[in-house]
Amino acid sequence: MKRSLAVFAGLLAGASMAPAQHINGAGATFPNPIYTKWFEEYHARNPVIAINYQSKGSGFGIAQLTAGTVDFGASDMPMTDVQIAALPVKAFHFPTVLGGVVPTYNLAGVTQPLKFSPETLAGIFLGTITKWNDAKLMKDNASVKFPNAEIVVIHRSDGSGTTFVFTDYLSKVSPDWKSKVGASTSVSWPAGLGGAGNEGVAGLVKQTPNAIGYVELIYAANNKMAYGSVKNADGAFVTASTASVSEAAAGAARDMPADFRVSITNAPGKGAYPISSFTWLLIPGKFADAAKGKAIKGFLQWMLADGQKEAAAMYYAPLPKEVVAMELKQLAAIQ
Repeated sequence: MKRSLAVFAGLLAGASMAPAQHINGAGATFPNPIYTKWFEEYHARNPVIAINYQSKGSGFGIAQLTAGTVDFGASDMPMTDVQIAALPVKAFHFPTVLGGVVPTYNLAGVTQPLKFSPETLAGIFLGTITKWNDAKLMKDNASVKFPNAEIVVIHRSDGSGTTFVFTDYLSKVSPDWKSKVGASTSVSWPAGLGGAGNEGVAGLVKQTPNAIGYVELIYAANNKMAYGSVKNADGAFVTASTASVSEAAAGAARDMPADFRVSITNAPGKGAYPISSFTWLLIPGKFADAAKGKAIKGFLQWMLADGQKEAAAMYYAPLPKEVVAMELKQLAAIQ
């Protein structure tokens, strides 16, 4: 009898430690490393709340939010008016961190970081620049001995906010790209091989000689992959870093629209990295389960305070203080 009571007491204790709120989200791979850290840390601090996140691309996250199969979505591309109108419940955009999309490459014998102008990046991904020793690449990298090798282009195969950021940038700097391909989470690529997620693109570039692709900075850094600097709107070649991404966001932070839907690619500023972006959590404005809504608001409040302190160590730029202040006000609108 005593043993039975002890077992029953143990079961009760275990039950009391089980998460009372299971929250499900899906979307962008761009911020997945820091989201994974945040969700684990928030659960450690609040054991009754468990946040599960499927990192399968921004398009997937928006589709799941629209279908009502997740509690929140995540995207590196602000939702369009058409996408917002299709949602079962109006959603708010909550910027979480900033990041840079970098051109990463696998080029044997080349040890110094390469420089990429807007023209060369557009030409490579359009398929009009096909060799590593093309005159345009050599002009910007005079001290580099390029191989006479075909460039293998790697791009995303899934609906991707990282793709939107990259193609949004190319559309701003290249009339040819804008007219022939455009900016979207999924485009008709003129050249190359596809990989799923930032992880897939990084993996393909790493295993493919003479390849070039585009990934969020942390994926290049964590995989010890070479990545280049990009010529910005002020004519300076800038390498992605927390400081250069923050500079790209400075103007937008001062004039942030109330709905937080903004693009900061090709931003002005001598030290601004030109392929930079906010990334957003997409949070329904009303939850049928009030306790779940309260739990999500609690996480967002923590993310905007303590969570921001962890961004730089993971190659993301923290949010400008002006943006944080606006988001804290928006929190009150979630019901």
